[in-house]
Amino acid sequence: MLRVVVAGKRREIGIEAYSQKGMGVAEAREKALALREDIKRGIDPVMQRKEAASRLRAGHALEMTFEKTAERYIAAKEVEWRNLKHGAQWTYTLAEYAHPVIGKMQIRHVTRSHVLEILEPIWQSKTETASRLRGRIEAILDYARVKGFRDEGVNPAAWRGNLDKLLSAPKKTKRVRNHPALSIAQMGAFMKRLRAIEGISARCLEFSILTAARSGEARAADWREIDLEKRIWTVPAEKMKARKEHRVPLPTAAVRLLKAIKRQDDVCLVFPSPRASGALSDMSLLAIMRRQGLEATPHGFRSTFRDWASEYTNYPRELAEVALAHIKGDATEAAYWRSDVLQKRRRLMDDWAAFCDKVIDEGTVIPMNNQA
Repeated sequence: MLRVVVAGKRREIGIEAYSQKGMGVAEAREKALALREDIKRGIDPVMQRKEAASRLRAGHALEMTFEKTAERYIAAKEVEWRNLKHGAQWTYTLAEYAHPVIGKMQIRHVTRSHVLEILEPIWQSKTETASRLRGRIEAILDYARVKGFRDEGVNPAAWRGNLDKLLSAPKKTKRVRNHPALSIAQMGAFMKRLRAIEGISARCLEFSILTAARSGEARAADWREIDLEKRIWTVPAEKMKARKEHRVPLPTAAVRLLKAIKRQDDVCLVFPSPRASGALSDMSLLAIMRRQGLEATPHGFRSTFRDWASEYTNYPRELAEVALAHIKGDATEAAYWRSDVLQKRRRLMDDWAAFCDKVIDEGTVIPMNNQA
């Protein structure tokens, strides 16, 4: 032990434990002499050791893997996301494509070549997924930079001025795939078969067709949102894709369907899952389509509705867009469309429901509706 005064403070500096095989007295004196020389040069050996230990601890704290950083980012940002499904998509795409390549790597070591190794195999075949994955990796790397896990510099997953020089533009690469839809002429025959199928899933699919609603909105329909007397279903903003309240005028067939459903005590969902608490899964509706041998999807019926309104009626295009909740605009425009055209939309939906009741041959000429 070296006892010494450093800058007016008494210090006791441990040199090393005595050992017959290790350090002896003579060697300890040599180290003590070296420490005194350091002190003469203005170096505090105790502070020097503490600083070295502090730097070591700080370095360990910054040694973060990409996977751990991604977990922290998701935990920090998930409260901003609209639903749990969005967070699940982040977790899945990172686990499926990114983590096998860079998950265990220190995030400060991730480079452009690593990002390309992840993206290139799926850029052509799964362009939309790859594009979203790139954005997620970029966000995580930006988070790491701000947290101090990475050095300042160009984000290796950034698009503009970086990956746009190496990968084709997503808009020119991706193949647009619309949801497979049933032909207009097949609607009546399909509805007849659908109504012969028992079960809550069949009724939910029938309801979504009659209202031209997204299947997710129909599956989450709540009795408190429905006014059977006024024949209006008011879907709250938080359930809508555009995050705006949407009022749906219910055709007579939809009202009849709802009145025929046996309501369960203390259950607010119109179409509750029979096997688990909560709403029906999207697969429950798709399974009905598959059992009918159809490639169409539940969402595709919205396309069928849009085609019918455009090709076989004289209703204004905007009216059908409002029925599909596609009209966007400021608060004044939104209020106008909700209130002023509600009765016109009611006629539109009644005509759609009446059309769905008709079983027609593929070669039959469908008369155009003159109402508008």
